Amino acid sequence: MMLLVATALAVPAVGITAVWQRQLDAQVDEQLRREADELRRFAGAAREPGTGRPFSDGAALLTAYMSVNLPRRDATLFSIVDGRADRRSPADPPTRLDRDPAVVARLAAVRGTGIGWVDSPAGRVRYGVIPVRVSGDPRDVRLVVLEFRDRQQHQEHRVARMLLGAGAAALVLAGLASWLVAGRVLAPIRLVRKTAERIGEDDLRRRLAVSGSDDVAALAHTFNHMLDRLENAFTTQRRFLDEVAHELRTPITVIRGHLELMDGGAAEQSATRALVVDELDRMGRIVQDLLLLAKAERPDFLTVGSTHLTDLVVDAVAKARALGQRNWRVAHVSEATVLLDGQRVTQALMQLASNAVRHTEDGDLIELGSLVSGDRVLLWVRDTGPGVGPHDRERIFDRFAQAVRPGARDAARTTGIGLGLAIVLEIAQAHGGTARVEDVRTGGARFVMDLPRRTPYVEGDDEPDTHRGGRAKDRRLRRKGPALQRLRDHGRR
Repeated sequence: MMLLVATALAVPAVGITAVWQRQLDAQVDEQLRREADELRRFAGAAREPGTGRPFSDGAALLTAYMSVNLPRRDATLFSIVDGRADRRSPADPPTRLDRDPAVVARLAAVRGTGIGWVDSPAGRVRYGVIPVRVSGDPRDVRLVVLEFRDRQQHQEHRVARMLLGAGAAALVLAGLASWLVAGRVLAPIRLVRKTAERIGEDDLRRRLAVSGSDDVAALAHTFNHMLDRLENAFTTQRRFLDEVAHELRTPITVIRGHLELMDGGAAEQSATRALVVDELDRMGRIVQDLLLLAKAERPDFLTVGSTHLTDLVVDAVAKARALGQRNWRVAHVSEATVLLDGQRVTQALMQLASNAVRHTEDGDLIELGSLVSGDRVLLWVRDTGPGVGPHDRERIFDRFAQAVRPGARDAARTTGIGLGLAIVLEIAQAHGGTARVEDVRTGGARFVMDLPRRTPYVEGDDEPDTHRGGRAKDRRLRRKGPALQRLRDHGRR
């Protein structure tokens, strides 16, 4: 706003000054032309005082002309005869250019009638040179008219300075007024921003004090209504989670305790007990998965630390072997240490491994791997199952979404409730990454977690751990040794 006001005030002042200057230059040139016309008329009518005849001496003609035609203020006349200054008009000029040999020589060298500029101690001067030819006088005689343009612009400059001074004062006053008005207008908006910064999931009770009926008051009302809806949503979510945890955990524990204490006997009782216990286990997993998804949005969901990718993948394969009789393999592993929550990532890999087990049979291949590519970390689980259809790839990571697997051969593959892959996606997004599914040319599917690479720095080292060689690599191999040994203990060649 200040810039706009300054431009609005400066442009007219500069424009008016420029117009005045052009008009004054035009007036000076017109005055020089009028001076030449007046000299012609005087020469045609003037007579020598003693003889009454026309002037036969050019210098005398100019002397007589300057005695009766006085120049206006900030102007002067003088004559040049054979390259030397001869006479000048009676009034004292701002500076005596007729005494400046360089100026006189320059004006004497002008051919014919000419107009131009010359610099002087009094500023720029507009000159006009008018040659005079008198019959019988062979000398070079000319009249010089000098207009001290800078002195003539003094008044215009004073007015321009007054305009600029008034504009500057108006700009300061407008700036102060705008600052005060804008501060009052934007105060409610700043209050909205500060209130929004203080509001969190644990404190949604703050509200804005609304006064007036303008647009800012309407914004505050809308903001308060939004907070009401958010508070209701968070309250409902907390109540739901509390009720789910309370209403399901307690009966699950009670039923499990009674069923485990049932006496043996009929085969039907044993089958019923096994069925109920299995169902209760599934309900317990549902509760745990729901609670995990609810906690995924909390800032303390992750505990980030230095994690070696080789140890992570090898340990995950060792744990996943208990999920089913599959051909478990460790694919490509990256010799890198990165910053992530190892437990959460292992949990995601176990979810993917469990998903792969449900869609494969005994002896099928399931492999886990890792790769560091530029600033990304890729962790994947690949299986040789039926794969994922194109229509399921966009929705398979949604909560409670289950893909329709072609060629499903047993009911165990459809016992999931569609929360496992949603948990994987939440863990990946909590790390700032994502999760996706890819086709494999040889059949099956590959589920990939794509995470940003964050390399830890060790105090006293100049480079990240992944860039150190020599002894650092030996330390990594020693760290990897126990994990590889655990895998060998489970039958891995």
